Amino acid sequence: MKKIISVVLFLAAFSLQAFELGKYGSFTFQKVNGNVYVMHGPVMEPNVENEGFMNNPAVIVEKNGLIVVDPGGNYNVGKKILAEIEKVSKKPIVAIFDTHKHGDHWFANKAILEKYPHVKIYAHPNMIKEVKGGEARKWYGILNRLTKNLKGTDNAFAYPNHALKDGERVEVDGEKFVVYHPKRAHTDTDLMIVHQNSQTMFLGDNVMRGRFGNFDESSSILGNITVLEKLKKEKALRYYIPGHGMSGQRDAVIDPFLTYLKTVAKWAKKAYDDDLEAFEVKPQAVKELKAFQNWDAFDHRVGQHLAKAYNEIMMADDE
Repeated sequence: MKKIISVVLFLAAFSLQAFELGKYGSFTFQKVNGNVYVMHGPVMEPNVENEGFMNNPAVIVEKNGLIVVDPGGNYNVGKKILAEIEKVSKKPIVAIFDTHKHGDHWFANKAILEKYPHVKIYAHPNMIKEVKGGEARKWYGILNRLTKNLKGTDNAFAYPNHALKDGERVEVDGEKFVVYHPKRAHTDTDLMIVHQNSQTMFLGDNVMRGRFGNFDESSSILGNITVLEKLKKEKALRYYIPGHGMSGQRDAVIDPFLTYLKTVAKWAKKAYDDDLEAFEVKPQAVKELKAFQNWDAFDHRVGQHLAKAYNEIMMADDE
């Protein structure tokens, strides 16, 4: 009898354990604003140790169910995140919002869809088109190479199944949302999502804190700056959640990344005006960006970002 009790207690304790990632620590959902909960993932680029988990999954607890934003980067991580969601509430998941096309944010859709096959998955039409057109397979290759943890993620991908355009409004069991689509910022597939009930904005990767990502061919550094400057001029909401890094109030979340992007653009413009190449102003730019040198991937991203901004400035001048 004592052995049975011990086993039961062990299993109960095990079930209460958080999502553990070795040196990165444990991860649970924390209530941040009203009925909104966030799990702040590691800021490091995808690797074997973080299992490809690096974003900020969020859960909104509504009357009869749960709404998830950006559930994570692969099927296996998704199952662990789903277990953490169930510690917040046992209510069924009824909707998912995917902020953009990059797989580290939405590949975990599959773990949720497996348990809740009728869940509605919302995204911008550009995202749906691009992930079905090859972006999902591209990101599968990238994340599988970096993390070795993509088993079960495809075959087939859990694509978004409901399209939302700029300015569109959605209501899920009394929870009201309005979405905004920057034409071209972090990508051309972004949705920034406002949960009106709690006055919370999900920024996607249009804002990062503590790390830097890539700006691919669908992105625009200058467009990203424009979007964030516009947000700074609008009346502040109560809470802002970036795609990566700690969430909080507007200025604390937006200002660091905006400052970085504007500094990169300033030095790219100087290089262009002085008939220099972008790499030639990198030492001066790095010096001014000293406050960001501890952000993950700074060393190999800053040069890429300077070159990207330089090309955008050059193309704008040719128009």
